[in-house]
Amino acid sequence: MAQDSLRPDTDSTTMIDTTVPHSARIWNYWLGGKDNYPVDHAAGDAFRAVFPGITDLARDSRAFLGRAVTFLAAEAGIRQFLDIGTGLPTADNTHEIAQRAAPEARVVYVDNDPLVLTHARALLTSTPEGATDYIDSDLHDPETVLREAARTLDLSRPVGLTMMQVSGHIADYAEARAIIGTLMSALPSGSYLAFNDSVDTNKANVEATRGYNESGAVPYYLRGPAELAGFFDGLELLEPGVVPLSDWRPDPTAPGGGTGDVIAIGGVARKR
Repeated sequence: MAQDSLRPDTDSTTMIDTTVPHSARIWNYWLGGKDNYPVDHAAGDAFRAVFPGITDLARDSRAFLGRAVTFLAAEAGIRQFLDIGTGLPTADNTHEIAQRAAPEARVVYVDNDPLVLTHARALLTSTPEGATDYIDSDLHDPETVLREAARTLDLSRPVGLTMMQVSGHIADYAEARAIIGTLMSALPSGSYLAFNDSVDTNKANVEATRGYNESGAVPYYLRGPAELAGFFDGLELLEPGVVPLSDWRPDPTAPGGGTGDVIAIGGVARKR
C-alpha cells in the first residue's frame, strides 16, 4: 500500500486508509457530510445507482435514533447511554439529543474507525452537568467495551444501549446475538436496547450490498426480519414493536413516510 494513501491521526500514530471505502465514511457521504474521500464517493454512488433508497435509509435511521433517545431521556428517565457503532458526527448526535432533554445525561460512544477517532473532540463536548466519552474499541469485544464504559457510566444503574445499522458488521448471526446478549446481561434491570438494521427482503438493497462487499470494503451482512427481531428476545418490547423505522413512534409534525417498501426495521425494548 502506498504510504501517501495514508494520513496520520492528529493525536496519534493511527493511520487512515483512503484507498479502500469505509462504511462510516460512506454513511457520512450519504447523509451529506464532508468527512469522506473520493473512494467513498465512488462506492456510495455505485451503491446508490443500484439502490437509490439508501439515502432515505440513512436519514430514517438517523431520525429513528433521535426519536428513540428522546423517548429514553425525556420519558423513560434514562440518564446514561452507550452508543456502539458511533460513526462520524453529524447534526443531533446522541449526547446532544439526550442532554437536550436531560442535561445531566452521560454518554459513551464506541467505534474503532481511525477517522472517527480524529473527530473524538467533537464528540466529547458535553453540558457542565453531564459527561461524554469516546472508546476506541471493537464491537466483537463486548467485555472490553463494558470495562472501558464503566469509567464514565455507572453500570449498576440503567443504561440505554443504542446500536444503529451496526450488527451487520458481525458475519455470524449466533455471534451477533451473543455479543448483544453479553452487553445487555451486564446492564441492570430498567436498561433499554434501541436497535435497527437493514433487512434482506429488499432486492435492490441486497444487490447493492453484494457489490459493496466485493469492493474491498469490510463486508456488511443483511438479515431477515425474524432474525433482526430475535435481538430483542428476552426483553420487553415497547409499542409498536419491531417495525419499519418510519413507523416507530413517528413525529406527527414530520413529513409523511416513504413508499411502503420495507428497507430497515427497528425497535426499543426494556430489560425487565
